[in-house]
Amino acid sequence: MKLQLFKTLPVALAGLLLGTAASAQTPATSTTTFRTWSIGVNAGVLTPLSPLGGKNDFSNNRSNFGYGLYIKKQFTPYFSLRLDGVRGKLKGDNTEPYESGLVNNSPVRAFDTELSYSGSLNAVVNMFNIDMFKKENTLQLFASVGAGFAGYKPTITTASGTSEFGGGDNINELIIPVGLGAKFKLSDAVNLDLGWTINFVDGDNLDGYYKNGNDKYNYAYAGLEFALGSGKQLAFHNPVALTYDEAVKAKQTAEGLKSELNAQKADNAKLRSELNDILKDTDGDGVADKLDKCPDTPAGTVVDGSGCPLKTPEKVVEKVIVTEEDRKVVNEAIKNLEFDLGKATIRSKSFASLNRVAALLIQKNFSLKLAGHTDNTGSKELNLRLSKERAESVKAYLVSQGANASRIEATGYGMGQPIATNKTAAGRQQNRRVEFTLY
Repeated sequence: MKLQLFKTLPVALAGLLLGTAASAQTPATSTTTFRTWSIGVNAGVLTPLSPLGGKNDFSNNRSNFGYGLYIKKQFTPYFSLRLDGVRGKLKGDNTEPYESGLVNNSPVRAFDTELSYSGSLNAVVNMFNIDMFKKENTLQLFASVGAGFAGYKPTITTASGTSEFGGGDNINELIIPVGLGAKFKLSDAVNLDLGWTINFVDGDNLDGYYKNGNDKYNYAYAGLEFALGSGKQLAFHNPVALTYDEAVKAKQTAEGLKSELNAQKADNAKLRSELNDILKDTDGDGVADKLDKCPDTPAGTVVDGSGCPLKTPEKVVEKVIVTEEDRKVVNEAIKNLEFDLGKATIRSKSFASLNRVAALLIQKNFSLKLAGHTDNTGSKELNLRLSKERAESVKAYLVSQGANASRIEATGYGMGQPIATNKTAAGRQQNRRVEFTLY
């Protein structure tokens, strides 16, 4: 019959591995070298029973010599995997009664089992460091659980004599070892190893007597463990103490940085004050006081690089001379200028004299002001708009003939500036005009 414990072992081991995965993510330090591989040898006592209770097939279980070795890989300060091997003998008989006084009258009087091998892979958990604030401890307590196989040959004694159980064949069965122990660090390379392991066998053949129950045996040992490589042993390293030290160092570093930052702020304030003094510009002319040879320059004054008023040559303006001949050309254009009745459309008979005015403007680069006027026929608003449109119409024609538009100003005055009476037809005719002024 298979043990229920074997059915749940994979789940238990998976939980143990996951439980230590968090500490496996981060190494103790980035610069420290640790020893993570080790080998161990041990010797001790093998006994075919379990102190945890249960029925024993024999009333007198004897202690015998056992020995073993292992190789171990330490993944974190708390977790390692260990491959164990153990050999020895297991013996028992019924020469004494049980502690209750009951005499064992089983047909098998004694057994002698040669444990050919016992191999298992165990997960080992370091439970705690004795001193939580010491980086390197010398004592470490641990617990282990694993799975493996054992091979053995029982020899039994009955009333008919001694014989080999199972025909003398080697019996191989699954075992579950569960253990506790303590390690004492003697040096960075050597540890004293004390341990006790109870091995649960998935079968009832270990003592050669089948009583419908699983056998078990325990192994108490002492030995030496040799850490391979160089550096400190990871198993004895205390990450709690390291975290505490790093926290203290971080605090000291933060205080140092804060002090440096305050000093830097003071230096920056001093530099800012000196810079403001260097760049001070009292009169606001853009030249610092230290370089300003003309302080107190009035606001808005254009200055040179030394802060003194910048002297610029006066602009030379050419004097425009309008001759009588020029005025004659303009007057002729005024006299010949006609528009359609009530409109700003220039009649074609006016084009020739306007062409001469355009040529004059181009030739001598004159400026021209056009002022449109009307009589008092119609409303004030209508006449103001018509006078403006007629002046603009003349400007547009002159520009079409090549005159510079920027030198021609067109304004409408409506009926507000008459030069004759509006009571007669002749007077109204004179008031309907566009005046040309050369300059």
